[in-house]
Amino acid sequence: MGQAATRNEMVVKQDLKVVAEVRQFVRLVVGQWGMDDFVPCLVASELVTNALFYASEKDGDVILRLDRTEDDALWMEVQDATCVLPHVREADMVSEVGRGLFIVDQFSRRWGVRPLAGKAGKVVFAVIDRT
Repeated sequence: MGQAATRNEMVVKQDLKVVAEVRQFVRLVVGQWGMDDFVPCLVASELVTNALFYASEKDGDVILRLDRTEDDALWMEVQDATCVLPHVREADMVSEVGRGLFIVDQFSRRWGVRPLAGKAGKVVFAVIDRT
């Protein structure tokens, strides 16, 4: 990857309070691309929160990367060192958890998971159209 890819990458420390910094980073990057930041911030918050929720200190940092697709949509990916693959769950009306990937699914053109070689973790990605 070139220098542009490095500039649009954030290493997320193991602390749920860092999600506000994630949103600030997303606003900065997508703002430079002239893209509305509401949906990208929402999706990034959910993907990073999921990664932090399932990772532990020994798993290392979570990495958020942003890029653009050939048709000018936003490509977002979150990498972590756990091999637990996420899936959309049905949350009941009183549950405070379980809606993250449902939200990602609703606001993304598509999303998915790519396991890393050698059980080194996974990358969860989402493609978000310009609004």
